[in-house]
Amino acid sequence: MATLSEVAAEAGVSPTAVSRYLNHRIELPQATRDRIDAAIAKLDYRPNLLARRLSTGKSEAIALVTPDIANPFFAELAAAVERQAHASGYSVYITSTGGHADAEINAIRRMADSHVDGLIMTTNRVDDGSLAGLLAGRENVVLLDEDIAGVTVPRVFVDNAEGSYRATRHLIEMGHRSIALIGGPHRLLSVGERLAGFSRAMGEASLTIRPGWVLLGEYTRDYGAAATHVLLDAAEPPTAILACSDYIAIGVMQGVREHGLSIPKDISLVGFDDMAFAALVDPPLTTIRQPVAAMGELAVRHLLSLLDGHVPPAETRLPVELMIRQSVAPPFKQG
Repeated sequence: MATLSEVAAEAGVSPTAVSRYLNHRIELPQATRDRIDAAIAKLDYRPNLLARRLSTGKSEAIALVTPDIANPFFAELAAAVERQAHASGYSVYITSTGGHADAEINAIRRMADSHVDGLIMTTNRVDDGSLAGLLAGRENVVLLDEDIAGVTVPRVFVDNAEGSYRATRHLIEMGHRSIALIGGPHRLLSVGERLAGFSRAMGEASLTIRPGWVLLGEYTRDYGAAATHVLLDAAEPPTAILACSDYIAIGVMQGVREHGLSIPKDISLVGFDDMAFAALVDPPLTTIRQPVAAMGELAVRHLLSLLDGHVPPAETRLPVELMIRQSVAPPFKQG
């Protein structure tokens, strides 16, 4: 393997100049930069990463903690984080926790042991205080998608309340008055905010949220199907459902079919996320689009800003968009 000294000799500069150039610690004339780059290419030089990390005190890696990498939403987030991090010269270590607290805790401890320079944290469960305690005082953490109470680090969220408000308004404008909501775990940030947007839209239209028509449990297909059975087995089922994730919406579709009904003829449905499959299901799903890639990229930029000693915004909210497809229709009137 070529050495740094050989690159320097080929480029006609000192080894110190090459080292500082590669570590972005020196501004050189364009001609000098071109000579160094040409020497690196000619000699196929590969920096000694271990030596560089020892000299800079940085691992040049960040960690991403995600609940479930198999979930298309979190997979897209992870892809965006990797893309932005790699463009900035950082590797990414991904931990898919399965929603287990011990896996989240271990990932935070790896950061504390300097295995990585910083951490982007996503979770799908309500913290019992364990995560908040481990993250207290940390200045190299960004929270993404969901909050952890008691932690004062930069956050990147979407406008959850506005999304559910728009979804509910769309159902109301299509003539629905009996609307139910199926959401994720109680006390999770996104769940509370999406319920708030739903309640605001219903209140503005002077519509009552009937008892038992707000079902909170999990952001999963299985929960969506189970909750749909509860709603459709009622004496007066709703004419529309707001599913607070596209995974829940898929479960709703399953439950509706198992009752011998169809969407949107018998019941209308709006999801939340706009995962890649939303436009491919039958019928194509009307849903709230989250800017998933932009969320992941911004989280990386905020984290790298922290690592450079800057202070990004305490909280950033990205806008959402209503994607109108074919899963909503006016309520069916018999007779």
